[in-house]
Amino acid sequence: MKKSSGGIVGAVKKIAEPLAEELGYFLWDVEYVKEGADMYLRITIDSEEGITIEDCERMHRAIDPLLDEADPIEDAYHLEVSSPGIERDLKNEMQITACEGWDVEVRLYAPIDGAKSYLGELVGLDEEEKSIIIKTADGEKRFLRTAVASLKTHYDFSDN
Repeated sequence: MKKSSGGIVGAVKKIAEPLAEELGYFLWDVEYVKEGADMYLRITIDSEEGITIEDCERMHRAIDPLLDEADPIEDAYHLEVSSPGIERDLKNEMQITACEGWDVEVRLYAPIDGAKSYLGELVGLDEEEKSIIIKTADGEKRFLRTAVASLKTHYDFSDN
């Protein structure tokens, strides 16, 4: 019986999360996606100190045999382990909470006050209102999560 991609992601998270913690990282994300003719399993890890290429290699070497043993994916795939990077997508509550105080870009499905994109400092989530709160030059802005197409950390490369 073939697992759905959601079932695969869940199965891989159950393997990857405790392993990442054992190695001193935390699991940021797991994706199972098709690109061209190939399937990719992407495991993203992070830590308070950041992630190096050596960290990615260490996680890759540690998880590869566990995935082979558990065999959650029937088809051939490419395994990639990476850091979330300086500009990262924030998809869930854990990721949003981890990046409070960071500069972010909120992209909306439809314009609000004439704009579909806002930059500001991530204040956090309002669970009651189900909204994302940012602080902009014009003051605090709240966006319903259902109105947000993407939320991503923003780094101004022109400052360097």
